[in-house]
Amino acid sequence: MGRTVARCTVRSHRALSQGDPVRPVLPFGPEVPVPAHRSIPSAAPAATLVARGLRSDRAGRVVLDGVTVTVGPQSCIGVTGPNGVGKSTLLRLLAGIDEPDGGHVTIDPPTATVGYLAQEHERRPGETVRQLLTRRTGTRDAEDELAEAASGLASGTVAADDRYAVALERFTALGAGDLDARIDAVLDDLGVGAGMADRPTSTLSGGQEAKVALAAIELSRFSVTLLDEPTNDLDFAGLQRLQRWVIGRSGGLVLVSHDRDFLERTVTTVLELDEHLRTAREFGGGWAGYQAERATQRRHASEAFATYERRRSQLEGRAQQQREWATKGVAKEAREPRDNDRAQRGFRVDRTEKLAAKARQADRALAALDEVSKPWEGWELHFTIEEADRAGAVVARLTGALIERGTFRLGPIDLQIDWGDRLGLIGANGTGKSTLVAAVLGTVPLAAGERWMGPSVVPGVLGQDRRVLSGDRDLVREVCDRCGLTLSEARSLLAKFGLRADQVTRPPGTLSPGERTRAELAVFQALGVNFLVLDEPTNHLDLPAIEQLESALRTFAGTLLLVSHDRRLLESVELTRHLELE
Repeated sequence: MGRTVARCTVRSHRALSQGDPVRPVLPFGPEVPVPAHRSIPSAAPAATLVARGLRSDRAGRVVLDGVTVTVGPQSCIGVTGPNGVGKSTLLRLLAGIDEPDGGHVTIDPPTATVGYLAQEHERRPGETVRQLLTRRTGTRDAEDELAEAASGLASGTVAADDRYAVALERFTALGAGDLDARIDAVLDDLGVGAGMADRPTSTLSGGQEAKVALAAIELSRFSVTLLDEPTNDLDFAGLQRLQRWVIGRSGGLVLVSHDRDFLERTVTTVLELDEHLRTAREFGGGWAGYQAERATQRRHASEAFATYERRRSQLEGRAQQQREWATKGVAKEAREPRDNDRAQRGFRVDRTEKLAAKARQADRALAALDEVSKPWEGWELHFTIEEADRAGAVVARLTGALIERGTFRLGPIDLQIDWGDRLGLIGANGTGKSTLVAAVLGTVPLAAGERWMGPSVVPGVLGQDRRVLSGDRDLVREVCDRCGLTLSEARSLLAKFGLRADQVTRPPGTLSPGERTRAELAVFQALGVNFLVLDEPTNHLDLPAIEQLESALRTFAGTLLLVSHDRRLLESVELTRHLELE
């Protein structure tokens, strides 16, 4: 049976005016009750993971240098830093997937389990959802190890008893014995149905894939869990479930996320990776404490440097002035003696020599002055969205639109988007948000109804899959052709968005999701658009880039259609209407 989404509910809210004490109430949906026995894993064995002096090099470039962190049984650490600073690299080192070029990682007890759930979900040919979940929860490896240990026990292999005991302990700790039953229960709770478990992963929609990824997290029972961008692609209900799981979990947790609202609600400690020194600093007090302490440290560093600069300038100026006075005084006395009174002349020469001594004294004070380095300022993204000429009064219109994609049906929908509209499209995963966007843009056919777009509309689209730039040629040449730029102009443009020379000479498909997102935002800056369509734009962007995106959207005067589950973004952009798919 295909699901029919029959209505598109349009809701509005006013923007906050100055003095309003609270944020606007946005239609994010009610709190979703999550059965605790299904969403929160049973107690994992207490374990402590310690990383000391981790160093990682990549292609001759230092990614991490001397990073130390301790993950205790109750740790909930959020790792932050700009894209490319090594957040995913750190998680892979902690998980033991990659070997460090320096330093070491230990876990106590040695039998404890560490699980790494990556941000890009790997699909293997022919793999079912159940098989994917057994692999990602570590139970498949645990089952294989237990079977091998049992075989060794039966054949009387040396130390077989110890190996079997360790394998059985791991099998039990990971919850492998009842995993099948838990898979069915969690998939039912997530609204995709237990029958989804035996479907090939290749048949999953984007929304279903996000729910399966969430199921893998909820089903995991690792002693230490490492989550890389777990909030990407989750709807509001999914974010609530993930938040509940993180707060109620058992065992240490390290996560990477750029969802500020989620970080504020969950992490107790923040580990900031420094893109200049390639080291790490730990901040207590949760996300709010980290923000406050970092701001205070930056202010103190700036004040200390300003004081140092002022004192150095004073000493340099004083020494220079006294040297000039001394030099001028001696020269003048030798050239134009004012009288033949030896006593007066000696007095003036002596005074000149004292000035020279004071100059030397100022030089010594300058040499003794403790140097304060200027606070390092990393690369920051600064961009605007180039606007094309204004379109007509109506930008786009759907009349009785019905869209059919396989067994999925959306509609009929009546929707008109006027010039200057700032629309937020929200709804649970699987309700058809991206499908509706495609219908508005004309990239999917209508089974019934009509679609119209104004002749002077110039859309700029950031798709959820980040595949606008997807050719086989180098990124810089793709941007040249798309934007009508010379090679040097395209390189300069991409550099402004933090894309290095070794990145722009690679095909877009080989770049990370964050790098592809930056490249597409660069295209928006180069091309003029008047109808901006953004589908989950904050996925894979780091926090500075998200803040710059918010700033650019606030000043964009054209028409905006925004699909997002980022609460802070939706609150910041000042939308005029919400379209909610149900």
